[in-house]
Amino acid sequence: MERARITVFDTTLRDGEQSPGCSMNVPEKLRMAHQLDRLGVDVIEAGFPIASDGDFQAVQAIAAAIRRPIICGLARACELDIRRAWDALKGAARPRIHVFLATSDIHLKYKLRISREQCLEQARENVRLAKSLCNDVEFSPEDATRTDREFLVQVVQAVVDAGATTVNIPDTVGYTMPAEFGEIIQMLRERVRGIENVVISVHCHNDLGLAVANTMAALAVGARQAECTINGIGERAGNASLEEIVMAMRVRPDRYAYDTAVASEQLYPSSQMLSEVTGVPVQPNKAIIGRNAFAHEAGIHQDGVLKNPLTYEIMTPQSVGVPDSRLVLGKHSGRHALSLRCEQLGYQFERRELDEVYRKFVVLADQIKNVEDHHLLQLIREVRHEAPRIPPAHVEIPGAIAAAAGKGYPIPAPMERHPLEMTLHSAHDHHGEQEDYLWGV
Repeated sequence: MERARITVFDTTLRDGEQSPGCSMNVPEKLRMAHQLDRLGVDVIEAGFPIASDGDFQAVQAIAAAIRRPIICGLARACELDIRRAWDALKGAARPRIHVFLATSDIHLKYKLRISREQCLEQARENVRLAKSLCNDVEFSPEDATRTDREFLVQVVQAVVDAGATTVNIPDTVGYTMPAEFGEIIQMLRERVRGIENVVISVHCHNDLGLAVANTMAALAVGARQAECTINGIGERAGNASLEEIVMAMRVRPDRYAYDTAVASEQLYPSSQMLSEVTGVPVQPNKAIIGRNAFAHEAGIHQDGVLKNPLTYEIMTPQSVGVPDSRLVLGKHSGRHALSLRCEQLGYQFERRELDEVYRKFVVLADQIKNVEDHHLLQLIREVRHEAPRIPPAHVEIPGAIAAAAGKGYPIPAPMERHPLEMTLHSAHDHHGEQEDYLWGV
């Protein structure tokens, strides 16, 4: 029996970027997009072109540079947004316009101030407009899980009839429960004519910590696209975590007999790159890619893992790209070992950059004996944030950093930014005075 194929829709560069402190400029978004391509995601939601000139440029640049996956741009259900999105996307090999409109009564009354009838017509007409520009159109009824179910059926029927190729059901405020969400998906499959000809997608937020559980419940009853982000970043408590969704299917094929195109060995490098780009660290106990995900301290656990790792590990570190911890970096390590570890963490350097990292590494290793991944990532951040210069004869490592590292504490990222970093960020256009509902779904 052929296994069902799940489309992995990554929205790290759109919804994920809305997470406080996670904004990215154009070069950073393009860098992450290349990594998402290596990861094997099917759809990259590159941004919200109407939001700012910077977002428009990022979507346009990604559409031009990344040719394998579908490149998607978000638009509100209005002509200006849709045409702006198409202008950014039209150079893509596989473009998609993602149109959204709130459908819950609380959003219609207090945010949009329109009636259900007006909402229905607006959804229908703007999907038609998007379809006239782009063959691949996705529609999201924002706040779907708090929308009256009869009205939700009407809206989905209208956009399917208007030509939507994907219908995404978002749990915008992280309100639903797994069984309940499954019922909504099942209801739509049973009651919307022609739904079998479109892809049903889900987009879950994590306000109650159930984003991944809700996503898996929807896949189990027929949804075939999962919208998610690296590290689970996103609005408020975040989105469904891509790495958790993918590995749940890999580890439990008895329950979720689905395939994806994701190269799971790229999960950890993708996580590390995002953390480096945004400056937002991954919580140590984060599932799949956290620092402690494959760490064992309890004696009973250590004994079991030494005898057979499967006693306490349900996947191997290598299966998600976590570097082999047997390679210990210290003051006697050479450039080759350092370069290999950097590559395992998702970084490749020109010789001059590697020399600079190596000089800082040797000075730090002389003080703390073993250099762990979080120490190395801090050194990489320092080198990447420094302007090119002639290597100094002596590299100073701040005393506080060396002291903290010597005690085994993680090195915090510096609060102040280097002038070069400030220059890069200043090139990123700030959002203008847009309505609060600009950042939907």
